[in-house]
Amino acid sequence: MPRPGPSTQICGRRWPIRANDSSSEGGTRVYGVRTAEQQELAATVRKLLQDRASEADLRRTMESQEGVDKELARVMAEQIGLHGLAIPEEYGGIGAGFVDLCVVLEEMGRALLCGPFFSSVVLFAGALMEARDVDACREWLPGIATGQTVGTLAVTEDREGWSENSIQLAAQSHADGYRLTGHKRHVLDGVTADVLVVAARLPDGVGLFLVDGGTVQRTPENVLDPTRRQATVEFDHTPARLLVGADEGWAVLRRVLDRAAVALAAEQVGGAECVLEMAVDYASTRHQFGRPIGSFQAVKHKCADMLVAVEAARSAARFAADAIDADDPDKDMLAALAKSVCSTAYSTCATENIQIHGGIGFTWEHPAQLFYKRAKSSEVQFGSPAHHRSVLARRVPELSGNGRLVS
Repeated sequence: MPRPGPSTQICGRRWPIRANDSSSEGGTRVYGVRTAEQQELAATVRKLLQDRASEADLRRTMESQEGVDKELARVMAEQIGLHGLAIPEEYGGIGAGFVDLCVVLEEMGRALLCGPFFSSVVLFAGALMEARDVDACREWLPGIATGQTVGTLAVTEDREGWSENSIQLAAQSHADGYRLTGHKRHVLDGVTADVLVVAARLPDGVGLFLVDGGTVQRTPENVLDPTRRQATVEFDHTPARLLVGADEGWAVLRRVLDRAAVALAAEQVGGAECVLEMAVDYASTRHQFGRPIGSFQAVKHKCADMLVAVEAARSAARFAADAIDADDPDKDMLAALAKSVCSTAYSTCATENIQIHGGIGFTWEHPAQLFYKRAKSSEVQFGSPAHHRSVLARRVPELSGNGRLVS
């Protein structure tokens, strides 16, 4: 009989872990540990972004009209295959797992990558794959995999929030399909999207719809983070194709948002790691009173607290990514945990990085402010830490009722 591998206990459940290697023991799925292939993938992406997405490149791209480096996007899609990494082979992708995609997103978070990768690959492609609409997947996913198509997901409206009740955009049935009326706010890459998956309200619940980007009115929003563009999208009896009906619409959307939260958590880990390294490097080289400022106890404490936050965030994000890949029954709980922990960690580290840098950290010329803006905008995207803590709190009675919560 196979010997079970080591595990840890969270909320009364035994979760598989491995401290020293990435192999599984006794057939047990290992959570939170990267394989040698994933480490090599991370190194490849990091090298590419160091060469092609430097701070100068970042500033040039974020100030451009389109907000994307098309040559870099072409290299990522065609030469490395990043856009199609998690897309099934039958739709033109590589067919890797969600964890592999999160490996890539960590590195993109370090570089504050501009462009519609997240909206197209995580949100749009993720929505189509969760909807399991074969015709839609055949039509749109090959273009996403090659980088030729830009897609996105439109959820939020005037009633800020990520609950089912916050979705009020109206969907009406007509003889030739559906018509959508209303608007969506904070749509990632909404101005440049060729196609959108839109959450709208049917008489008996929330449905998901495919909408041609050329049939809607898009207005760029003034946002805090210049590296991630958002738009308000107006629908005026706009033709739409039903992707998922009201019977499963909210359940599918909830799974898409859980995946998006964990993907963003991976990005946040990469950003938090980068600002930690930035702070430690500055503290080691900046001298005051004849000694490095890193030798002062107050600065040491800040750097130590940042390290603890980064390590906790990394563990939470990678654990949740593995849970989603394994279709774990508690993946929604782990997604909420990861997003809450990683949002707080990134914002804390980005803030402390500015403090350690002193006056220069507040200037436009220094990259610290760019990481701070990404951290604060990501903190509220797909739900704030408070929102996700409330999700976890609602799960407590359920876990307790199943005898899985340890007192």
